[in-house]
Amino acid sequence: MDRGGEQMLAGLIAAHHLTPMDDLPAAVAAYAGLAGFSEPLVYLADLQQQYLVPLPGQHAPDGSPPERLRIDTTLAGRAYRSLYLVSSTKTGDPGAADPEGLKEARPGEDGPRRWWLPMLDGTDRMGVLAVTAPCGDDDTRRRADGLASLLALVVASKRATSDTYATVVRDRPMDLSAEVLWSQLPAKTFATDQIVVAGALEPAYQIGGDAFDYALTRDTLNLAVFDAMGHDLTAGLTSAIAIGAFRNHRLRGDGLRAVGEAIDAAIAQQFPRTQFATGILAALGIRTGVLTWVNRGHPPPLLLRQGHVVAELATEPDPPMGLRLGAYEKPAHYQLQPGDRLLCYTDGVVEAKDPRGREFGLDRFVDFITRHEADQVSAPETLRRLVQALLQYQQGVLQDDATVLLVEWQPQAGEPMGPHVVTRRVPRMPSGS
Repeated sequence: MDRGGEQMLAGLIAAHHLTPMDDLPAAVAAYAGLAGFSEPLVYLADLQQQYLVPLPGQHAPDGSPPERLRIDTTLAGRAYRSLYLVSSTKTGDPGAADPEGLKEARPGEDGPRRWWLPMLDGTDRMGVLAVTAPCGDDDTRRRADGLASLLALVVASKRATSDTYATVVRDRPMDLSAEVLWSQLPAKTFATDQIVVAGALEPAYQIGGDAFDYALTRDTLNLAVFDAMGHDLTAGLTSAIAIGAFRNHRLRGDGLRAVGEAIDAAIAQQFPRTQFATGILAALGIRTGVLTWVNRGHPPPLLLRQGHVVAELATEPDPPMGLRLGAYEKPAHYQLQPGDRLLCYTDGVVEAKDPRGREFGLDRFVDFITRHEADQVSAPETLRRLVQALLQYQQGVLQDDATVLLVEWQPQAGEPMGPHVVTRRVPRMPSGS
């Protein structure tokens, strides 16, 4: 990287420590100029991933306040969806209503161009950076990529302590139950060179009792999906207790069955026989591909392979957690194949109803996921589109929480795989279902 690019990145790194979120656009403008970039704009994805919303205090190239941009209909949105730099020969910023009016620049074309770059914290999509670049050569692209990557890390480091961030990404006031749960949830996307994890939860501003959790330790991915009874603050607190107990006892080294019993006891202690939560508790061996799980009264996970559902991981479920009815089933095991996708969900997905009372249904749900997998759409983008489809199906209002957790296992070549161990028969679903 040339000296201008090094000064840009080094200067922003040094400045960001004492730069609040509100002053970040000015800092980006100052240091981006050292590398020849002008007119930078920082956009954050809103909570439902429908819009790219500009940070306050910025101005578009024509001097006007920048508008929020639809993710599904703009060049900026294309960069967000595809995770690739999108280039336009027009240096003005596009409006959400007229993406067709912009010509996408081709590699090698001379002259300035407007670039849209995804901002990724790992694989978690934070938003999009727009800059005007003086030319389109490879070195300039690398400098722009470096700026977008660094900016994503800076935003991620400040969002937990910034009300500005929370205000920008929210489209409306949030219920207290949703406020409690969003503070507990991990990032919606996480990846290494062997796994991809993507989660989605709706209605984003009125969560009742749905939640998910995951974390990586050594060679094991621990994950869970919960669905607490009810749609109020009590339901949210029940799921918060479930997440806390799940983390507390897995960090103690307890097995999945013992973890489920600990969650059962924790919920019952706070809400004696008045609240419960169903759930899938699972662990995936990253090197072996062996999935181990217990089902506490929850819809069984699905296994997708090469665009088809090859298995419904149905086992005899134990009772929901919180009722103190005990757990009797041993954890089940299944050997994944490279490229397999594990799909955990709550009943609010398949039971979503249109205005005529027709359910979204398991077949429609499976068809949506498999079609996008066959089209090689990324796991996070697949779930984003699923949420939009569910909202459209119910005309923007979900009657129940709908949560999906999607895990893709793609080991490196030469990784040892575990034995094909299945502790009980797992019924297979027809590939076309």
